[in-house]
Amino acid sequence: MKLATRYNRVTIIVTLLVLIIGAIVYFFAINRIASALLDDHLSEEVAEVTEYVHLHSQFPTPTDMDDDRTSFERLKGKPIPTRFFDTVYVAPKLKTEHEGRGVEGTLTFKGAHYRFVIIISKESTQYLLQTIATITIVLMLGLFIVLFIVNRYLLSDLWKPFYVVLDHLKAFNVSEQNTFTPVKTKVDEFNELDKAVELMTQRVSGEYQNLKLFTENASHEMLTPLSVITSKLDTLIQDERLVSEQYEQIQDIYSAANKLSRLNQTLLLLVKIENDLVPEAELVNFNYLVNEKYRQFQDMFSERELTVDTEISNKQLKASTYLLDILLNNLFSNTIRHNIKGGHIQIKLNKDELVFCNTGAANPLDGDAIFNRFEKSKNSDGTGLGLTLVKNICNLYGWRLIYEFNNGLHYFIISF
Repeated sequence: MKLATRYNRVTIIVTLLVLIIGAIVYFFAINRIASALLDDHLSEEVAEVTEYVHLHSQFPTPTDMDDDRTSFERLKGKPIPTRFFDTVYVAPKLKTEHEGRGVEGTLTFKGAHYRFVIIISKESTQYLLQTIATITIVLMLGLFIVLFIVNRYLLSDLWKPFYVVLDHLKAFNVSEQNTFTPVKTKVDEFNELDKAVELMTQRVSGEYQNLKLFTENASHEMLTPLSVITSKLDTLIQDERLVSEQYEQIQDIYSAANKLSRLNQTLLLLVKIENDLVPEAELVNFNYLVNEKYRQFQDMFSERELTVDTEISNKQLKASTYLLDILLNNLFSNTIRHNIKGGHIQIKLNKDELVFCNTGAANPLDGDAIFNRFEKSKNSDGTGLGLTLVKNICNLYGWRLIYEFNNGLHYFIISF
């Protein structure tokens, strides 16, 4: 939900609640005031009746009109207190019910108590309340229309600098040269946001360039001495004067140097993948790469006496051929390295997924830990980064990699 839409909803809901509560309070307040005015009028009539009785020593003639009724009745018991009340009465001429406001009390005349009841119509006050309610509703509708126009047009223009900054962030690419155009606005908060985003993009771009330079230098500077070491070890191994123990020690050093070289290359590759320093994606016939990699590993299958079933369908992917080759290398190597002699491998590729299935350990692996860095079995001579590389490549292109164990078989499934 967009910010403007959410703001409009909150504003309208709050305004509606305030108006409804205000209208209710306003209605009851006006109704109370109208009743008070009627009570004052009734009190004046009571005073007039009392004065008339004192002056003329008799009660005025009872009335029974549509808007005014007066009656007197002798009390047999104690006098009653004066009270005001709402009532409904039938107008004698119109023969319809009317709402009225009345007062009753006691008049003492010649030692006797008389109950008086005076009722007047509330039509005038009801008309006033209806008029006020109509005006209130019209004002509410007018306020809603004004709020809608303000929120739709004026606030949209007010928030425009924010969306410009947001578009700049969306278009920002750390691997490209980005020209950040400052946003001109009179709102201080948006100016601060614009400056903060500009500084952030400059800092990120600088760190990216430093990281890129470091990886390039590290790749060159670390591989060069490793190449010298392996070259010297090759020369030593060919020396016929070496005794058996010396040969084995040099062979161990040679293996460790090769492993260090592979580890260095893998770690640098992980850094490049995580920071998007990889070759551009292109449309690749993935099924061709899988078949070609299967052919390259034939000798290793034969050496481990592994039977391999393949089911390869046509599939094109938009990705780096270099990274796809690394992905397949690690998946093939993993199924061979962790298999049993005389075991079985299944490789399936269709439009939705790539599946590698192999025999191996009798128990399931930790589905989360196996993709962590340097996670490997005790007897493995690998770097422990193969599946981490596979996972990172999948994450780079938005593919889903999962591990499953079913019927003694280990499954690695990549969903495109």
